[in-house]
Amino acid sequence: MKSVWLNKQNNKNLIVFFAGWSFDEKPFIALNYTDYDVLVVYDYNSLFIPEDLKDFLGYENKTLITWSMGVFVACKLKDLFADFNKKIAINGTTSPVDDTYGIPVRMFELTLKHAQKGLEGKFYQNLFPTEEEYQLYSSYPVQRSIENRVSELENLYTLIKNENNVESVGFYDLAIVSDFDKIIPPKNQIECHNKNSTPLITVPYGHFPYYHFASWKELIECQQTINI
Repeated sequence: MKSVWLNKQNNKNLIVFFAGWSFDEKPFIALNYTDYDVLVVYDYNSLFIPEDLKDFLGYENKTLITWSMGVFVACKLKDLFADFNKKIAINGTTSPVDDTYGIPVRMFELTLKHAQKGLEGKFYQNLFPTEEEYQLYSSYPVQRSIENRVSELENLYTLIKNENNVESVGFYDLAIVSDFDKIIPPKNQIECHNKNSTPLITVPYGHFPYYHFASWKELIECQQTINI
């Protein structure tokens, strides 16, 4: 894993954000930090814990936000976040490759088989429901090499297949599910969150919903119809 501070100004409020597969911090720099220090974690080629994740002393309010594959990875490392005030999962599940609770197995394996071609082509376009949003992404694209991103997906699948049912019930305080997610079926996300007794809200966005929020604070305070 790698980590990078988007903002570190000795604020009292902290956000730790686990990004999804193939991402880095670049597409998230447009979100306003307000009064939060923001640490982004990405690149799950290994789960070696960066030093930045080992010491959060001095923060009064700590929020974990995870997205896509980051939802699963952060849950595996849940002991790091035992004293966090709030933990939010966005468009991801704790069973990320599963016919009922995540990406259907055949769909995932096809993505893995054609990962390099997908990263060179339409994968990122499928994250967004409109061309306008895709163009916004194109202004701040991921900077990682394609080879690094392909190997990350391979390593994630190995990790998922070897998973020994990490306890996830009650870990997340809230889940946000996008109605128009083309990557992880919204129905499967809802099934998983219901299984884990996680309150959820739905939003009318795609898999990458961040261009609909002006700040990290606004994202945390997101309110739509609550389905519990």
